[in-house]
Amino acid sequence: MSTKKALFPLLVCALLTFACRYIVLPEGIDTGPGGGKGWSAVATSIESEDGNLRIELTIRNETNDWSAMQAVAGKPAVLSADGKTTNCDTVVVGTGGHRLAPGFQMRGFTGGTRAEPVIQPLYVECQGVEATPGATLSIEYVYFTGWYNYYEPEANKGEGTLEVNLDEVTTDLTYPIAEPVEGLIQSPDTEITAINDVVLTLTAVERTDTGLRFSWKTANPGEYPSYVHIGIPPVIGADGIIYGIYETPDLASVPITPAGGEAEWTTEVAVPQDATGLYILLSVETGKQRLYANYAIDITDK
Repeated sequence: MSTKKALFPLLVCALLTFACRYIVLPEGIDTGPGGGKGWSAVATSIESEDGNLRIELTIRNETNDWSAMQAVAGKPAVLSADGKTTNCDTVVVGTGGHRLAPGFQMRGFTGGTRAEPVIQPLYVECQGVEATPGATLSIEYVYFTGWYNYYEPEANKGEGTLEVNLDEVTTDLTYPIAEPVEGLIQSPDTEITAINDVVLTLTAVERTDTGLRFSWKTANPGEYPSYVHIGIPPVIGADGIIYGIYETPDLASVPITPAGGEAEWTTEVAVPQDATGLYILLSVETGKQRLYANYAIDITDK
């Protein structure tokens, strides 16, 4: 067992000493990119129109840790068929910057801007080819695992290649949990110990005309005021889409929590009214400034 692997559960427990429940990760989770299989992908739709082949994909996090991934920028996917290879230049594959929980899978994310968000499905488009029997698709990607460190955004970087068998089109996937991970999912009332031992709690979840509003509270037991940055947390639901524009968690302003006092604020995320089975993908400033731990919060009843 690596040193990182041995220390990670202990670190989690130490950081959560003041929480109402401990978050215990299962044996085998690693903080580096070598602890799991990486990412995998399956084709969910293959369509040919005007000589172009469009392959829609679902990607699954099999790293055994929270992870963000993306296809290598500027690198075409490669379609292999009938003994020939074709470069596919249109490649939209990744988590949209978000870290996804281990065992979760997704098929799209929110792109565009906050003023004009766009739901972006994951797909590859190849020009002038067809998917003949035995065809495969290869996509080179990079991924990052573990806690997000603003000062070292590419820490725990790994590389891999998605190999997709185009003879198998899967249409009956269950989102977002492909493989349950023991101890991963947290209830809405979980108290999370954040930076400087400040305790963060989700106090309310409300449906709005445009999505969801989350109410947050922090309680500071210390002798000095403290900020706890959580950004604007996105959600993922039963449709496999991550809702919420990605930005680093420190960009969203939060109130200061006074020494011995409390602070309250809200965040909102645009979500369709018919989106169900939702989980919050929460990043919490923990341990030191701009170091963020990740939590999957169950709000499937909302």
